[in-house]
Amino acid sequence: MPNQQNENQNLDYETSLQAEDKPELRVWLRLLTCSTMIEQHVRSGLRQSFETTLPRFDILAQLDRAEGDMTMGQLSSQLMVSNGNITGLVDRLVQEQIVSRKPAPGDRRTQLVRLTDHGRELFQKMVPEHEAWVADMMSGLDRDEMNELLNLLGRLKSSVKSATE
Repeated sequence: MPNQQNENQNLDYETSLQAEDKPELRVWLRLLTCSTMIEQHVRSGLRQSFETTLPRFDILAQLDRAEGDMTMGQLSSQLMVSNGNITGLVDRLVQEQIVSRKPAPGDRRTQLVRLTDHGRELFQKMVPEHEAWVADMMSGLDRDEMNELLNLLGRLKSSVKSATE
C-alpha cells in the first residue's frame, strides 16, 4: 500500500496546539488524529486490495459475527448509522450476491439480512489483510503499552459515557 504520509499530515488536527493548551483538548485532538489516520489507511487498503469500501467491509464484519440473520434495524444500530445509510449498501451487496435479504416471517416490513457463502468467502479473504494493516500501524507499542492504552481508553470511555447520560 502506498505511503499516505502527505495525506495524513493534512489530517493532523493537533499540530496547531501549544504545550500549554488544555490537556483535555490535546487528548481529544490526538484521539481524533489517530482515529482519522487509521481509518484513512484502512480505507485505502480496502480500496486498493479488494476494490471495496470501509462501510461495505463493516457490514460484512457485522453479518459475519451474527448468529444467523440480522434485521436491517439491528445492522444499522450495530454500525451506529441510519437505516437509510444501510439500505443502499445492502441493495448493492444483494445485487452482487454477497448478502441475501428476505422478509421476516410474520412481518414483511422487516428485512432479514445474512452473508451468502460467496460473501463469507470474500470477507474471510479480507480479514487477514485488515488485521495486518491494523497491527502494522500499532507496531510501535509493545504488548504492555497496548494493554495500558486499552485500559486508559476504557476509563475514558466510561468518563465520556457518564458525562453524556
